[in-house]
Amino acid sequence: MPKLIDEYDYIIVGAGSAGCVLAYRLGEDKNISILVLEAGGQDHDPLIHIPLGMGRMHDKRSHDWGYDFEPEPSTGHRTIDAMRGKVIGGSTAINNMSHVRGNPGDYDRWAAKGLTNWSYANALPYFRRTESWARGEDQWRGGNGPLSVVPASAKDPLLEAFIEAGSHCSLPYNEDYNGLQQDGMGRGQFTIKQGRRHTAADAFLRPAMARGNVKLILKAHATKITLDGIKAHGIEYWHQGKFVTALARREVILSGGAINSPQLLMLSGIGPADHLKENEITPLIDLPGVGSNLQDHMSVPVSGTRPEPGLFQKELRFDRMAVSMARAHLFGAGPATMLPGGLHGYLRINPEFGVPDIQLMFRAVSSQPRLWFPGIRKPVPDICGVRVNLLHPKSRGQVRLRSANPLDKLRLQGGFLTNPDDIQTLRKGVNFARDMLARKSLDQYRGIETVPGPKVKTETEMEDWIRRSAVTVHHPAGTCAMGKDANAVVDDELRVKGVDALRVVDASVAPDLVSGNINACVLMIAEKASDIIRGKAALTAQTI
Repeated sequence: MPKLIDEYDYIIVGAGSAGCVLAYRLGEDKNISILVLEAGGQDHDPLIHIPLGMGRMHDKRSHDWGYDFEPEPSTGHRTIDAMRGKVIGGSTAINNMSHVRGNPGDYDRWAAKGLTNWSYANALPYFRRTESWARGEDQWRGGNGPLSVVPASAKDPLLEAFIEAGSHCSLPYNEDYNGLQQDGMGRGQFTIKQGRRHTAADAFLRPAMARGNVKLILKAHATKITLDGIKAHGIEYWHQGKFVTALARREVILSGGAINSPQLLMLSGIGPADHLKENEITPLIDLPGVGSNLQDHMSVPVSGTRPEPGLFQKELRFDRMAVSMARAHLFGAGPATMLPGGLHGYLRINPEFGVPDIQLMFRAVSSQPRLWFPGIRKPVPDICGVRVNLLHPKSRGQVRLRSANPLDKLRLQGGFLTNPDDIQTLRKGVNFARDMLARKSLDQYRGIETVPGPKVKTETEMEDWIRRSAVTVHHPAGTCAMGKDANAVVDDELRVKGVDALRVVDASVAPDLVSGNINACVLMIAEKASDIIRGKAALTAQTI
């Protein structure tokens, strides 16, 4: 039998973006007790905190759940990685730190589906409350929130050449794509503070724990929601070789993300009844939408050789990089404190959709840089280009259990590129990128196209290459979708339908994807949810 431990007012499952924000906001009332369960460990790895350490972590898949999407015909029968953070701070400890709200039209689209309290006018005050924008507060940006957001500071003449090329392709320069409008090309914005990655743990959870009413248990793998009838009253979790149960006097809140939150619901008998029965789990609440509606941003690269090595290639010399990493770790200074490049573009390939449907992430360096040293190891050829991201896929996948064992890996069926419209939009995005990279301002930086390469010309060749090359941008969402239709899992206050005292607050509740990286959206969802849970009046809607 599981051992019973103390009760708490709230139990939060997951110390990622949403869980950290909830602990911070709910814990403002010092009379409230909160338990945060995190399956990962501490964030002592220096690579987490040095922004340039991201690539090494990705190569090693450090602090990662180890999930992969299953091979499918639509993506050339390839296994595609599904990196998700398994460490305090969650994916904010391993992502590329991009801070992108998406487009106002994304949230107004949610409102048009009946989620009127999630319009952009309602979301904007929570975006602003979250952040401390380095260039100061204004009517769009927050200036004194917990999370530090800074503009990219990389210096490379190629970036200016990219911007000039964009201006000749109906992609004008945009000073702040999180401000008045998103369309155009602008310097990236990153969650970095004083030269170090600013994770959700640093910005929210540690300050919350300093108050004394938030308890964090690490390496605690949640295995089941315990129910009293139709009321959630606790969490069972695996910790230090045994099952333990914690009770919640007020609510249980799932913040495990788009993969782990639906898993925990299904393990607890909440989900598609037929699927639960297949796995010998007694269905308690039949919610067909749990684990369905899975979507992610898919991307392909357009790259070529760079005739003369760029500035970052010189920094990759072994001795220089060793010094740079040490400077970043010890003093938060030097070239390792910012990612090279840092230029984003947002464009409307299909204008009728109403929001940008392609994101361009420009690279001034190779996607697989390698250290070098004279006479010992040669540098790899320098590469530059752009990553073309599909922002609003029509294809859908699902998260499914492999068995009733909570420690078994899930079945992730991405369903990527099964809708032909997705292929067509990506193809148009690649054509746009090729056209832009051929502009005169880039002549001195452009060598030979390596990807997709000169042999990929026809629509058939392009489709085949996209299916063989596309990978996710690691933005899974939608698997516990908020809504009013029959497939919705949570209502507009993020309460799980048919269950009392149980909410989901993370990327899984997004009805569909926003136009860009999703972390800023998840932080906003958690900020807004914290007021809903506390019964506080929502911040005043802000129409601009």
